[in-house]
Amino acid sequence: MNIIWVVLISISIIFSIINGRLDELTKSIFDAAKSAVEVSLYLAGIVSLWLGITKILDEAGLIYRLSNLFRPIISGLFKNIPKEHPAITSITLNFLANVFGLGNAATPLGIKAMQDLQTLNKTPETVTFEIMLFIVLNTASIQLIPFTVIGILSTLGSQNPSAVVLPCIISTFLSAFFAAGILFVFKRFYTNESS
Repeated sequence: MNIIWVVLISISIIFSIINGRLDELTKSIFDAAKSAVEVSLYLAGIVSLWLGITKILDEAGLIYRLSNLFRPIISGLFKNIPKEHPAITSITLNFLANVFGLGNAATPLGIKAMQDLQTLNKTPETVTFEIMLFIVLNTASIQLIPFTVIGILSTLGSQNPSAVVLPCIISTFLSAFFAAGILFVFKRFYTNESS
C-alpha cells in the first residue's frame, strides 16, 4: 500500500511540474492536511462523547436493560448464543451504536463482541456462523440517524446536512437484509450439502 501512495504522489508532482501548477499542488497539500486534522479532531470529540455516554450507561445499569429489551431480537438471530452470555450485551451495544450512526464509537464495541463470540467457538481456527452473521450485520451497519455523517456535513458547510437520513435508512436496511439473507441461504445450502 505504501508503494501505491508513493507512486500516486510522485505522479501528481511530476504532472504538476509539467503543467506549471506546482504552487497549486503545494497549496492543496497543506489545505488537505489542515482539513484532515480538523475532521480528525471533530471525530475524536464525537467518539469520546459517545464512549463516555456508553460508560455512564454501563455504570448506571442501563446497558443491561437495553440488552434485555433487544435480547429477543438478538437471540432470534443468534440462536446458538446462550441467553445470559455477555456476547448478547456486546452485540446489542454495537448494534445500537451503529443504529445511531456512531460508526467510530461502535468499533471498540464490535471488537468486544467478537471476543465474546470467540469464547463460544469450540474450534478457534475456524469462524462460526454467529461470527459471520455478526460481521455481515455490523458491516451493513443499520442506521436510523447517522450523527457522524450529519456532523461532518455540517462542519463542511452543507446547507442541508440531514438530507442523508432517509437514504441512509433505506440503504442500510436493504444491505443488512440482503446480506443476512444471502448468508442464511448459503448456510442452508452448505448444511444440506454436508449432510
